[in-house]
Amino acid sequence: MPANHALSPHHDGSPLYVSNPSPSLGDHVRVRVRVPQTFGPVVAVHTRSNPDHEPRFTSASHVANQDGWDWWEAEIEVENPVHGYRFHFAMADGRALWLNASGMHTIETLDSEDFRLVSYISPPAWAANMVMYQVFPDRFARSPAADSRPVPAWAEPAAWTDEVIHIGPSTPAQFYGGDLDGIVEHLDHLVRLGVTLIYLTPVFPAQSNHRYDALSFTVVDPMLGGDEALVRLVDAAHERGLRVIGDLTSNHSGDAHEWFRASHEQPGAEESEFYYWLDEEQTRYVSWLGVPSLPKFNWSSTELRRRFIEGPDSVVARWLKPPYSLDGWRIDVSNMTGRYLDQDLNRVVRHIIRTTMLETNPDTILIGESTNDAAHDFDGDSWHGAMTYANFTRPVWSWLSKEGSPAPGGIGMALGAVPHYSGEQVFAAHQRFTAAFPWRVRLHNMNALDTHDTPRFLTHAREGAVPVAFGLAVTLPGIPVVFAGDEFGLVGDDGEHSRTPMPWGTEEQKRASIDLYSELIHLRTAHPALSDGGIRWLHAGDDVLVFIRETAEESVLVVAARDDFEVTLPPHAAPGEPVALTGDIAAIVSPLGLTLRGTGPQFAAFALPGVVLPPFAPPGTILALG
Repeated sequence: MPANHALSPHHDGSPLYVSNPSPSLGDHVRVRVRVPQTFGPVVAVHTRSNPDHEPRFTSASHVANQDGWDWWEAEIEVENPVHGYRFHFAMADGRALWLNASGMHTIETLDSEDFRLVSYISPPAWAANMVMYQVFPDRFARSPAADSRPVPAWAEPAAWTDEVIHIGPSTPAQFYGGDLDGIVEHLDHLVRLGVTLIYLTPVFPAQSNHRYDALSFTVVDPMLGGDEALVRLVDAAHERGLRVIGDLTSNHSGDAHEWFRASHEQPGAEESEFYYWLDEEQTRYVSWLGVPSLPKFNWSSTELRRRFIEGPDSVVARWLKPPYSLDGWRIDVSNMTGRYLDQDLNRVVRHIIRTTMLETNPDTILIGESTNDAAHDFDGDSWHGAMTYANFTRPVWSWLSKEGSPAPGGIGMALGAVPHYSGEQVFAAHQRFTAAFPWRVRLHNMNALDTHDTPRFLTHAREGAVPVAFGLAVTLPGIPVVFAGDEFGLVGDDGEHSRTPMPWGTEEQKRASIDLYSELIHLRTAHPALSDGGIRWLHAGDDVLVFIRETAEESVLVVAARDDFEVTLPPHAAPGEPVALTGDIAAIVSPLGLTLRGTGPQFAAFALPGVVLPPFAPPGTILALG
């Protein structure tokens, strides 16, 4: 994307462009598009919607001229729960152009890439402002009480300083014994770091250190301190202004789960309908990716729904209510949940989960794991955001990893080496995989450099690339994620190897790295434009990316470079005098535009004025065309 595309018609679905981001069915919503005056004479602008799969057009009116941009406004009636729309431009030279969520086009575009208005109940107001910190409980911290607990039969005890076993049968059995009270002892570290949301991987009893093979969902693992320890953790977090979400496996249980044991080899048991059996004796069964310790749930069972996800007595509801008061759920393998052969109950299951959450505590967030192209499940009906890797993690790795680094299978890359991307390819991949998300879903997708399922980003990163990569995590639309230990500079060759015990006591040795993470996190939390502002891409070159996040109150210009660079943005691309917020690059305003120059790797951000426009016209207002 050459720099002159900084002056291109733009709309992104953010509040600058949409009068009501949370409409109800039947509401009339005003939408705006901005067109640079250098773009060429525009004869007319229309929206094109597709309610009930029948095209419908509305005319736009010119409503403002500001800093070299013409703003056009049209009205749309929200006729479906997910209402798609795009913009059509009739040009004076006879061309017909289209703008949708994937960009500008000279031919008619796909409905799947339309902008979207969503009439489902909105996410909680706090969610888009979060910075997430992922905790793997076994490896975070041990409280003094941990020493008095007997080691479970399946476990192979390890000292806190032992090397992680990440290959072979001992991998899931290696047991460091971290517990929930250990997390409480280090909450002040999280507060100093600036994170605001703790994501706990599973806390239910299991037969592995990762606990994704639950043997019950009705109690907290005694090895973590039991139910009371979860209450202490959530209370202590809430006292410090931190929120806490849990992790549920809706796709499968463990083979030691009470429901599975009640039905395995016991035809006729009530719990038999909870699983997929492959023989009449109920000895063979369907499991997650063929792993026998993870039998797959059959969501056609109404009793399974009642016990697990539906109503006030369900597992989903239990842990959101006092005294536990979790602030939401991350759902493991949400993309596979309810899907087997010709059966697809995924939408049914997620609707039930969200309905239960709304009835229990509507101020909770629901995030679903979906490793690859997630958009088809994330239209805003239930999942508020995706834990996915296609739109952020993989492109950033491909741009900022050392050439020839092994591809991390845990994030869905092809086997072999990490692909080597240019900045243009990072932009193209990000656009491709975010185009089908409604704007409000984009704001709640997880921007994770790494997780418990991936190698650590630093392991194969270019020298000096961490500030660039994490800078993108905190400034692109979405919820930034820190996997516990990233701030200490931990490394790991694969997902299991990355689950390293936290090196408590080395904070002063790791001060530079911790301070870097803290600075960038506080940049994010200090500037609301980085949480809910629109995004307008200005430049994508081989070695540098430039974009701006915009609201009426403020704008933030972002520069991420992997090598030395010089970029001149044309006049009006980023109006105003930039004020440095972080980084050390030159930003020079001249009649030629804004020149950005620096050495790389480098991450920088600048404050710019907000975009002040006339108020949206009330619904039903007829504006003069022109």
